[in-house]
Amino acid sequence: MEKAQLPSPAEHPSYRKHRREVQTKIIAPMLIAVLLMIAVCALIGVATFRDNGDVERWAAISTIWIVIPWMFVGLIALVLLAAMVYGMARLLQVIPPYTGYAQKMIWRVQGYIKRGADMIVQPVLSLDGITATLKRLFGAK
Repeated sequence: MEKAQLPSPAEHPSYRKHRREVQTKIIAPMLIAVLLMIAVCALIGVATFRDNGDVERWAAISTIWIVIPWMFVGLIALVLLAAMVYGMARLLQVIPPYTGYAQKMIWRVQGYIKRGADMIVQPVLSLDGITATLKRLFGAK
């Protein structure tokens, strides 16, 4: 019995189309962007370090380009912080009544626990008080 022969992926039309699209839509734009960046860097280097190049101006421009992304990150952080403050303000309008109810319940449970603990300890404390009184009356140390 003969095994079925599958066509290789390179022969399939969708694979050939995919390879063509990868080259035209991914690799070519990346290469163009890299070449443009290299050209801009070379142009900046030539303009900066010529006889009358203004290094301070280019340093300021470079600093601006470095700071711009961080300004956007800071703006996003500011928006998130403002949203959290607004959310907390809205949440605090809802929470206080429920926290008051919860606090009353906790105080009530605390009172029950204290009374229960006092009731459990009371016989021992009263017995110790009686023995201390007897010792004091009869002078036993």
